[in-house]
This record gives sequence, C-alpha cells and structure tokens, in this order.
Amino acid sequence: EVQLVESGGGLVQPGGSLRVSCAASGFTFGSYDMSWVRQAPGKGPEWVSGISRSDGSTYYRDSVKGRFTISRDNAENTMYLQMNSLKPEDTAVYYCAARFGSSCLRDYRSYNFWGQGTQVTVSS
Repeated sequence: EVQLVESGGGLVQPGGSLRVSCAASGFTFGSYDMSWVRQAPGKGPEWVSGISRSDGSTYYRDSVKGRFTISRDNAENTMYLQMNSLKPEDTAVYYCAARFGSSCLRDYRSYNFWGQGTQVTVSS
C-alpha cells in the first residue's frame, strides 16, 4: 500500500522557520519525482517546490525562492521542506506528492500519490 505521511506543521510567527517532512512507503521512492503542493483556505492547489528523481535537481515557485529548501533522503524514503522567513501568505495545508511521469514537474495534476497534508499557519 502506497503511503505518504506528512509531519512537522504547526503555528509559527511571521519571520519564523518550520520544517515539514514526508515519509514514503509502498513504492520505490527513489524512482519518483517528489513535490510539495499547498492549498490555502478558499483557494486552489498551488505547486510550491519539487525535486527530481534523476539527479536531485530542485525547483521552486518564485514566491518561495530563497526562503524554502527542498531535499530528499532516498535511503530513508523521506522528503523535507525547510521553510524560513515565513509569511502569513504561506499559511496553507502542505501536501507531499509523488509521480512517475515525465511531464512538467511543476504541474500538480501530474502527480500519482498524495499525502493527507499538514497544516502550516503563519500568524502573530
């Protein structure tokens, strides 16, 4: 059974940091591109960051560049998102997602497996 389990969300003040994790099981983790996708209240899903299966290249949406860092540990079947200098507009449920396809990594609709999400709230 494929499972993606996020953890590490919570409440943080503006300017603070948080690291969310995604533990994967039930599939060959290293053979899948991985991404973080978030959804704020009343809005649609928004791709945040991705890391390729082939060479570990990383990608970010413009609004998080320089603040967020994505990484993966294929030996531990885990992906991380380190979030620094958090802003209220980063408030959302953060989902990890996995895909085996070869279309645009930034297209969240191309992902095959999803976690249940972890809430990140940035507020004073």
